[in-house]
Amino acid sequence: MREIIIQKNDANQRLDKFLFKYLESAPQSLIYKGIRKGRIKVNGKKSDISYKLQLDDKLQLYINDEFFETENNIGILNIKFSLDIVYEDDYILVANKPAGLLCHEDANERRHTLINYVQAYLYQKGEYHPEAEQSFAPALCHRIDRNTAGLVITAKTAEALRVINDKIKHREIDKFYLAKVRGKIAPQSGELVHYLFKDSKQNRVYAYDKPKIGTSKAVSRYKTISFDGNDTLIEVQLISGRTHQIRAQFAHIGHPLVGDGKYNSNVRYNDKTQKHQELQAYKLIFNFTTPAGELEYLKGTIIEVK
Repeated sequence: MREIIIQKNDANQRLDKFLFKYLESAPQSLIYKGIRKGRIKVNGKKSDISYKLQLDDKLQLYINDEFFETENNIGILNIKFSLDIVYEDDYILVANKPAGLLCHEDANERRHTLINYVQAYLYQKGEYHPEAEQSFAPALCHRIDRNTAGLVITAKTAEALRVINDKIKHREIDKFYLAKVRGKIAPQSGELVHYLFKDSKQNRVYAYDKPKIGTSKAVSRYKTISFDGNDTLIEVQLISGRTHQIRAQFAHIGHPLVGDGKYNSNVRYNDKTQKHQELQAYKLIFNFTTPAGELEYLKGTIIEVK
Protein backbone atom coordinates (compact mmCIF):
# COMPACT_ATOMS: atom_id res chain seq x y z
CA MET A 1 0.00 0.00 0.00
CA ARG A 2 1.17 3.52 -0.78
CA GLU A 3 -0.22 6.70 0.75
CA ILE A 4 -0.21 10.04 -1.07
CA ILE A 5 -0.92 13.48 0.39
CA ILE A 6 -2.51 15.80 -2.16
CA GLN A 7 -0.50 18.99 -2.67
CA LYS A 8 -1.44 22.34 -4.21
CA ASN A 9 -0.58 21.34 -7.78
CA ASP A 10 -2.58 18.10 -7.43
CA ALA A 11 -5.76 19.67 -6.02
CA ASN A 12 -8.94 20.55 -7.94
CA GLN A 13 -8.63 17.73 -10.45
CA ARG A 14 -10.66 14.57 -10.77
CA LEU A 15 -9.42 11.51 -8.93
CA ASP A 16 -9.14 9.42 -12.10
CA LYS A 17 -7.32 12.18 -14.03
CA PHE A 18 -4.77 12.50 -11.22
CA LEU A 19 -4.20 8.75 -11.12
CA PHE A 20 -3.69 8.52 -14.90
CA LYS A 21 -0.70 10.86 -14.47
CA TYR A 22 0.58 9.46 -11.20
CA LEU A 23 0.37 5.83 -12.35
CA GLU A 24 1.60 6.33 -15.91
CA SER A 25 2.41 2.66 -16.47
CA ALA A 26 -0.91 1.36 -15.12
CA PRO A 27 -3.74 0.56 -17.58
CA GLN A 28 -6.73 2.84 -17.22
CA SER A 29 -8.93 -0.22 -16.75
CA LEU A 30 -6.90 -1.19 -13.68
CA ILE A 31 -7.27 2.31 -12.21
CA TYR A 32 -11.04 2.35 -12.77
CA LYS A 33 -11.34 -1.13 -11.26
CA GLY A 34 -9.24 -0.07 -8.27
CA ILE A 35 -11.54 2.89 -7.58
CA ARG A 36 -14.69 0.83 -8.12
CA LYS A 37 -13.53 -2.03 -5.85
CA GLY A 38 -12.25 0.28 -3.11
CA ARG A 39 -8.58 -0.59 -3.62
CA ILE A 40 -8.04 3.13 -4.11
CA LYS A 41 -9.42 5.12 -1.20
CA VAL A 42 -9.66 8.83 -0.39
CA ASN A 43 -9.29 9.69 3.30
CA GLY A 44 -9.85 6.03 4.15
CA LYS A 45 -13.11 5.75 2.24
CA LYS A 46 -14.22 4.42 -1.14
CA SER A 47 -14.62 7.29 -3.60
CA ASP A 48 -16.12 8.11 -6.97
CA ILE A 49 -13.94 8.49 -10.09
CA SER A 50 -15.18 12.07 -10.55
CA TYR A 51 -14.32 13.19 -7.01
CA LYS A 52 -12.43 16.51 -7.05
CA LEU A 53 -9.28 16.19 -4.99
CA GLN A 54 -8.77 18.71 -2.21
CA LEU A 55 -5.58 20.01 -0.64
CA ASP A 56 -4.27 17.56 2.04
CA ASP A 57 -6.55 14.70 0.99
CA LYS A 58 -4.97 11.31 1.73
CA LEU A 59 -5.04 8.64 -0.97
CA GLN A 60 -4.40 5.01 -0.10
CA LEU A 61 -3.42 2.94 -3.13
CA TYR A 62 -3.55 -0.85 -2.82
CA ILE A 63 -1.83 -1.33 -6.17
CA ASN A 64 1.09 -3.57 -7.18
CA ASP A 65 4.48 -1.90 -6.71
CA GLU A 66 5.39 -2.35 -10.38
CA PHE A 67 2.94 0.40 -11.35
CA PHE A 68 4.71 2.98 -9.18
CA GLU A 69 7.89 2.75 -11.20
CA THR A 70 8.49 5.92 -13.19
CA GLU A 71 11.24 6.94 -15.59
CA ASN A 72 14.08 8.91 -14.00
CA ASN A 73 14.05 12.25 -15.80
CA ILE A 74 16.86 13.91 -13.85
CA GLY A 75 19.35 13.28 -16.67
CA ILE A 76 17.30 15.36 -19.09
CA LEU A 77 16.87 18.07 -16.45
CA ASN A 78 20.66 18.48 -16.34
CA ILE A 79 20.83 19.05 -20.10
CA LYS A 80 22.79 21.99 -21.49
CA PHE A 81 20.46 24.35 -23.33
CA SER A 82 19.98 27.77 -24.84
CA LEU A 83 16.75 29.50 -23.86
CA ASP A 84 15.58 32.99 -24.87
CA ILE A 85 13.26 34.09 -22.06
CA VAL A 86 11.15 37.12 -22.97
CA TYR A 87 9.01 37.22 -19.80
CA GLU A 88 8.95 35.38 -16.49
CA ASP A 89 7.21 35.66 -13.13
CA ASP A 90 6.20 33.24 -10.36
CA TYR A 91 3.44 31.62 -12.43
CA ILE A 92 4.34 31.72 -16.13
CA LEU A 93 7.35 31.87 -18.41
CA VAL A 94 7.29 33.02 -22.04
CA ALA A 95 10.16 31.82 -24.23
CA ASN A 96 11.07 32.81 -27.76
CA LYS A 97 11.46 29.44 -29.50
CA PRO A 98 13.93 29.37 -32.40
CA ALA A 99 12.89 27.87 -35.74
CA GLY A 100 14.01 24.25 -35.95
CA LEU A 101 13.34 23.37 -32.29
CA LEU A 102 10.43 21.08 -31.43
CA CYS A 103 8.00 22.10 -28.70
CA HIS A 104 7.56 18.48 -27.59
CA GLU A 105 9.36 15.26 -28.38
CA ASP A 106 8.54 13.15 -31.41
CA ALA A 107 9.65 9.74 -32.67
CA ASN A 108 13.05 11.10 -33.73
CA GLU A 109 13.85 13.61 -30.99
CA ARG A 110 13.29 13.10 -27.27
CA ARG A 111 15.97 15.30 -25.75
CA HIS A 112 16.30 18.65 -27.50
CA THR A 113 12.82 20.16 -27.16
CA LEU A 114 11.48 23.42 -25.82
CA ILE A 115 9.66 21.78 -22.91
CA ASN A 116 12.82 19.93 -21.86
CA TYR A 117 14.81 23.17 -21.98
CA VAL A 118 12.22 25.05 -19.91
CA GLN A 119 11.94 22.29 -17.30
CA ALA A 120 15.75 22.04 -17.12
CA TYR A 121 16.00 25.81 -16.66
CA LEU A 122 13.49 25.78 -13.78
CA TYR A 123 15.09 22.70 -12.22
CA GLN A 124 18.61 24.10 -12.39
CA LYS A 125 17.55 27.42 -10.82
CA GLY A 126 15.77 25.55 -8.02
CA GLU A 127 12.15 26.34 -8.89
CA TYR A 128 11.11 22.90 -10.13
CA HIS A 129 11.44 19.92 -7.78
CA PRO A 130 10.22 16.82 -9.67
CA GLU A 131 10.83 14.53 -6.68
CA ALA A 132 8.31 16.56 -4.67
CA GLU A 133 5.63 16.65 -7.39
CA GLN A 134 3.16 13.80 -7.79
CA SER A 135 1.30 14.65 -10.99
CA PHE A 136 2.41 18.10 -12.19
CA ALA A 137 5.35 19.33 -14.21
CA PRO A 138 5.80 22.76 -15.84
CA ALA A 139 3.94 22.53 -19.14
CA LEU A 140 3.59 24.40 -22.42
CA CYS A 141 0.13 25.97 -22.74
CA HIS A 142 0.20 25.85 -26.55
CA ARG A 143 2.63 24.99 -29.31
CA ILE A 144 3.93 26.29 -32.62
CA ASP A 145 5.38 24.41 -35.59
CA ARG A 146 8.94 23.17 -35.42
CA ASN A 147 10.03 25.51 -38.22
CA THR A 148 8.12 28.51 -36.88
CA ALA A 149 9.89 30.81 -34.42
CA GLY A 150 8.25 32.71 -31.62
CA LEU A 151 6.57 33.06 -28.26
CA VAL A 152 5.32 30.05 -26.30
CA ILE A 153 3.78 30.25 -22.82
CA THR A 154 4.80 27.79 -20.09
CA ALA A 155 2.75 27.41 -16.90
CA LYS A 156 4.78 26.93 -13.72
CA THR A 157 1.80 25.84 -11.60
CA ALA A 158 -1.24 23.66 -12.17
CA GLU A 159 -3.58 26.59 -11.58
CA ALA A 160 -1.70 28.76 -14.08
CA LEU A 161 -1.96 25.95 -16.64
CA ARG A 162 -5.71 25.68 -16.09
CA VAL A 163 -6.23 29.44 -16.40
CA ILE A 164 -4.08 29.92 -19.52
CA ASN A 165 -5.63 26.93 -21.26
CA ASP A 166 -9.08 28.33 -20.49
CA LYS A 167 -8.12 31.79 -21.79
CA ILE A 168 -6.70 30.35 -25.01
CA LYS A 169 -9.83 28.23 -25.50
CA HIS A 170 -12.09 31.27 -25.08
CA ARG A 171 -9.85 33.52 -27.22
CA GLU A 172 -8.87 35.85 -24.39
CA ILE A 173 -5.20 35.79 -25.40
CA ASP A 174 -4.55 37.47 -28.75
CA LYS A 175 -1.72 35.96 -30.81
CA PHE A 176 0.08 37.97 -33.49
CA TYR A 177 2.56 36.73 -36.08
CA LEU A 178 4.98 38.35 -38.50
CA ALA A 179 5.12 36.61 -41.87
CA LYS A 180 6.88 37.28 -45.15
CA VAL A 181 4.83 36.08 -48.11
CA ARG A 182 5.54 35.91 -51.82
CA GLY A 183 4.16 38.65 -54.03
CA LYS A 184 2.22 41.81 -53.27
CA ILE A 185 -0.98 41.25 -51.32
CA ALA A 186 -4.10 43.12 -52.35
CA PRO A 187 -5.97 44.43 -50.50
CA GLN A 188 -3.28 45.50 -48.08
CA SER A 189 -5.34 44.38 -45.10
CA GLY A 190 -8.26 42.07 -44.61
CA GLU A 191 -9.67 38.90 -43.11
CA LEU A 192 -9.22 35.40 -44.49
CA VAL A 193 -11.93 32.82 -43.85
CA HIS A 194 -11.30 29.27 -45.02
CA TYR A 195 -12.14 25.71 -44.09
CA LEU A 196 -9.16 23.52 -43.30
CA PHE A 197 -8.82 19.77 -43.59
CA LYS A 198 -5.90 18.12 -41.80
CA ASP A 199 -4.34 15.06 -43.42
CA SER A 200 -2.53 13.50 -40.45
CA LYS A 201 -0.69 10.93 -42.56
CA GLN A 202 0.90 13.63 -44.71
CA ASN A 203 1.08 16.17 -41.85
CA ARG A 204 -0.45 18.65 -44.24
CA VAL A 205 -3.48 20.93 -44.21
CA TYR A 206 -5.73 21.70 -47.19
CA ALA A 207 -7.70 24.94 -47.38
CA TYR A 208 -11.11 25.29 -49.03
CA ASP A 209 -13.34 28.29 -49.66
CA LYS A 210 -16.46 26.44 -48.55
CA PRO A 211 -17.05 23.94 -45.74
CA LYS A 212 -16.59 20.26 -46.48
CA ILE A 213 -16.94 17.13 -44.37
CA GLY A 214 -14.08 16.98 -41.88
CA THR A 215 -13.03 20.64 -42.20
CA SER A 216 -12.71 23.26 -39.46
CA LYS A 217 -13.28 26.98 -39.91
CA ALA A 218 -10.14 29.12 -39.85
CA VAL A 219 -10.08 32.91 -39.55
CA SER A 220 -7.01 35.15 -39.81
CA ARG A 221 -6.74 38.93 -39.96
CA TYR A 222 -3.77 40.56 -41.63
CA LYS A 223 -2.30 43.92 -42.49
CA THR A 224 0.63 44.88 -44.70
CA ILE A 225 3.72 46.29 -43.02
CA SER A 226 5.98 46.66 -46.07
CA PHE A 227 6.61 45.47 -49.64
CA ASP A 228 10.16 45.12 -50.99
CA GLY A 229 9.30 44.68 -54.66
CA ASN A 230 9.10 40.88 -54.40
CA ASP A 231 7.72 39.90 -51.01
CA THR A 232 5.27 41.38 -48.50
CA LEU A 233 5.86 41.56 -44.77
CA ILE A 234 2.55 41.24 -42.96
CA GLU A 235 1.22 41.05 -39.42
CA VAL A 236 -1.33 38.27 -38.88
CA GLN A 237 -3.70 37.92 -35.95
CA LEU A 238 -5.07 34.44 -35.38
CA ILE A 239 -8.78 34.51 -34.65
CA SER A 240 -8.89 30.71 -34.65
CA GLY A 241 -5.94 28.47 -33.95
CA ARG A 242 -5.67 25.62 -36.44
CA THR A 243 -2.69 23.50 -37.43
CA HIS A 244 -0.60 25.22 -40.15
CA GLN A 245 -3.36 27.84 -40.41
CA ILE A 246 -1.31 30.79 -41.64
CA ARG A 247 0.82 28.67 -43.95
CA ALA A 248 -2.17 26.95 -45.57
CA GLN A 249 -4.38 30.04 -45.87
CA PHE A 250 -1.83 32.31 -47.53
CA ALA A 251 -0.65 29.55 -49.87
CA HIS A 252 -4.30 29.03 -50.83
CA ILE A 253 -4.69 32.66 -51.92
CA GLY A 254 -1.47 32.52 -53.96
CA HIS A 255 0.91 34.09 -51.45
CA PRO A 256 2.85 31.24 -49.79
CA LEU A 257 5.28 32.03 -47.01
CA VAL A 258 8.88 32.62 -48.03
CA GLY A 259 10.88 29.47 -47.28
CA ASP A 260 7.85 27.21 -46.82
CA GLY A 261 8.67 24.12 -48.88
CA LYS A 262 5.55 22.22 -47.82
CA TYR A 263 3.01 24.77 -49.07
CA ASN A 264 4.90 26.39 -51.97
CA SER A 265 3.15 24.72 -54.89
CA ASN A 266 4.43 27.35 -57.35
CA VAL A 267 7.88 26.24 -58.52
CA ARG A 268 9.11 29.79 -59.09
CA TYR A 269 8.50 30.56 -55.42
CA ASN A 270 10.62 27.68 -54.10
CA ASP A 271 13.95 28.54 -52.53
CA LYS A 272 15.92 25.46 -51.49
CA THR A 273 18.55 27.57 -49.71
CA GLN A 274 15.98 28.63 -47.09
CA LYS A 275 15.63 26.14 -44.22
CA HIS A 276 12.58 27.60 -42.46
CA GLN A 277 9.44 29.51 -43.39
CA GLU A 278 9.51 33.24 -42.61
CA LEU A 279 7.01 33.12 -39.76
CA GLN A 280 7.34 34.29 -36.16
CA ALA A 281 4.85 34.40 -33.29
CA TYR A 282 6.00 37.78 -32.07
CA LYS A 283 3.30 39.25 -29.79
CA LEU A 284 0.81 38.13 -27.14
CA ILE A 285 -1.90 40.30 -25.60
CA PHE A 286 -3.59 39.02 -22.44
CA ASN A 287 -7.01 40.39 -23.28
CA PHE A 288 -8.91 38.85 -20.35
CA THR A 289 -12.65 39.50 -20.31
CA THR A 290 -13.49 37.03 -17.53
CA PRO A 291 -11.90 36.40 -14.08
CA ALA A 292 -8.40 34.89 -14.24
CA GLY A 293 -7.80 33.79 -10.65
CA GLU A 294 -4.15 34.02 -9.62
CA LEU A 295 -3.28 35.37 -13.09
CA GLU A 296 -5.60 38.39 -12.91
CA TYR A 297 -2.52 40.64 -12.76
CA LEU A 298 -1.75 39.72 -16.38
CA LYS A 299 -4.90 41.41 -17.71
CA GLY A 300 -3.90 43.92 -20.38
CA THR A 301 -0.26 42.75 -20.47
CA ILE A 302 1.51 42.79 -23.86
CA ILE A 303 4.51 40.51 -24.36
CA GLU A 304 6.47 41.10 -27.55
CA VAL A 305 9.72 40.03 -29.18
CA LYS A 306 11.77 43.19 -29.59
